[in-house]
Amino acid sequence: MGRINLSEWAIHHRPLMLFFMIFVALAGLRAYFALGQDEDPPFTIKAMVVQAYLPGADVQETRRQLTDRLERKLQETPCLDYLKSYTKPGQCTIYVYLQDSTPKSEVPDVWYQVRKKVGDMRSSLPEETVGPFFNDEFGDTYGIIYGFTAEGFTHRELRDYVENIRTEILRVKSVGKVEMLGLQEEKLYVECSPRILAKFGVSQQDVMDAVKRQNALMPGGTMQTARERILVESTGRILTAEELAGVTIYAAGGKKIRLGDIAQVYRGYADPPSPLFRVNGRDAIGLAVNMEKGGNILQLQRELEALMARLVAELPAGIEAHLVANQPEVVRDAVSEFTEALFEAVAIVLGISFLSLGMRAGTVVAFSIPFVLAFVFLGMQFFGIDLQRVSLGALIISLGLLVDDAMITVESMVSRLEHGWSKESAATYAYTNTAFPMLTGTLVTIIGFIPIGMSRSMAGEYCFSLFAVVAMALVVSWFVAVLFAPAIGMRVLSDRMQAAHKGPGRAARAFRGMLLWCMRHSRTTVVAAILCFALSVKAFTWLPQQFFPHSTRPEVLVDLTLAQNASIFDADRVSKRVDAILAQDRDVDHWSSYVGQGAIRFYLPLDQQLANDFFAQTVVVTKGSKERERVIARLNERLGREFPEAVCRVSTLELGPPVGWPVQYRLSGPDADTVRREGEAVARVLAACPGVRKVNTNWGETGRRIGIRVRQDEA
Repeated sequence: MGRINLSEWAIHHRPLMLFFMIFVALAGLRAYFALGQDEDPPFTIKAMVVQAYLPGADVQETRRQLTDRLERKLQETPCLDYLKSYTKPGQCTIYVYLQDSTPKSEVPDVWYQVRKKVGDMRSSLPEETVGPFFNDEFGDTYGIIYGFTAEGFTHRELRDYVENIRTEILRVKSVGKVEMLGLQEEKLYVECSPRILAKFGVSQQDVMDAVKRQNALMPGGTMQTARERILVESTGRILTAEELAGVTIYAAGGKKIRLGDIAQVYRGYADPPSPLFRVNGRDAIGLAVNMEKGGNILQLQRELEALMARLVAELPAGIEAHLVANQPEVVRDAVSEFTEALFEAVAIVLGISFLSLGMRAGTVVAFSIPFVLAFVFLGMQFFGIDLQRVSLGALIISLGLLVDDAMITVESMVSRLEHGWSKESAATYAYTNTAFPMLTGTLVTIIGFIPIGMSRSMAGEYCFSLFAVVAMALVVSWFVAVLFAPAIGMRVLSDRMQAAHKGPGRAARAFRGMLLWCMRHSRTTVVAAILCFALSVKAFTWLPQQFFPHSTRPEVLVDLTLAQNASIFDADRVSKRVDAILAQDRDVDHWSSYVGQGAIRFYLPLDQQLANDFFAQTVVVTKGSKERERVIARLNERLGREFPEAVCRVSTLELGPPVGWPVQYRLSGPDADTVRREGEAVARVLAACPGVRKVNTNWGETGRRIGIRVRQDEA
């Protein structure tokens, strides 16, 4: 293979090769323990949500003033795939989806362009518009979630304790963000009787103006002395119900009246409430912890466990902390399972090597495996590839291939030694006669994985480490075979290998006879090969096809979608009925309920649902895989029978990019009534298909509204 013989160079520089071997082994071992560990490979969620509000507008006005204008501008987005919008009275929500082929490096710039374009046209929106607001942080995963329940404490008191814990968690080095779940905002309410206001000659506007004046935030200025500058601060801002009740109202004739004397003033929670959060059927406040980029989630778990043990011990009796989601435990189990399979594969390959090549030759092959793995771990660390489902699977796939080159090199050396050659001549011969064919075979195998590595899609991004790890392992295995294996062989192999063999064995003679028969009957052999290939292609069509299987995690998702006009109170009522079912199921370990929105992204491929009053989602953690299937079967049966008012979906977690409903059709058109009618027709056709269990549309039923026509001349 050219003038340079790498094997000859290696055996002439054995001290240097020994140094490289020790260095690579130690560096690879260090890299292995430094690699991040995760359940799934990261991928970019190529979607953004744009929201804007127009208080007081009906659906038609909101669509005309906000949705249509924003959509026209968003259609200029580079790499745009499609837009999906939801319009409700006074609120519009627009999803911006980019093409799957958009490179992940360009996605942040696209989102910057979206913000810039929408910001430039902000002046063309109605003056009363609130927003627009942008959310492109869909990829943030909150793998650790704590739920806090309390007995004998108000929501406000529990919130104070949880906020203190959040502050402590944010000080942990590996923590990126901490979100609070289920918070209910407090407000000060003023309830006035029109009759009493009229009695004192006070209008509602007078009350509002008085409160605004009292609560205005005005600068107090500064005082300059000969030595220092003193800041002047004024008091009087309204913080409590008592302070609000003490606001002075000027009645007719200039009479001063306390607001509390003519109105009922009290503190209460927002009505309707913000999205609700429950743990095991009990109202709760949640803390969702996101790890900073590049952190080690197992190290984060150890730090949080120590911190939470101290903080929970300081909580008063009646407040309990529940670990709702524990991704580090799942990651540890998943990586441990794959690592165990990896080392089992190593043991199998080594066993076959010793049996087929003998003890000495098998030892040379055995030494090559850890060196290849050490190089691969170094490459993974350099390219930022963590130990996760796909990369570990790629290592297992590579094991059967990465020893091929070393086996060929060692077998070639043994063959020459059996003919009486010296070990140096045998090593150089192995390179001269096998290096180029080995390299060609290595490159051809790598080419087979290129479609996965070069795929410009979320699926390709998810599976990229499969291509990268296999390619690194195969290329490195070739260099190990031509550099390390000859150097090791010079030390391990015997000078007189011919004494160990007295001719071909029974298996070799049988193989040689079959090979000669095939060569003499070449036409028959070719026809048989073609028939076998045709049969394999036909048999392939009989296999079930699923690119990304379901996750083996024990979680079950229960989605409840009510009518579009359903209130959050109705969604809460239906969700509590599901809680009652789960409380009686012995196969359920624990569960958490999200009312008015979907679960926070505790799992990267989760098909996350945004806030809607008519939606509720329950995350059920079962006690195992078998228990999970039993829970799914029971929930499907009971929800289908007892919850006719909701579209219920029970599903496991997915692998790969989020999908949601397995089969989805999107209809669009200029007329809403026509689109609704045609969508219902498509739904009927799909419902009649064999194997279809449930069909629904995301428009749902039309809601009712009350219109008040004001007689301006009498108002």
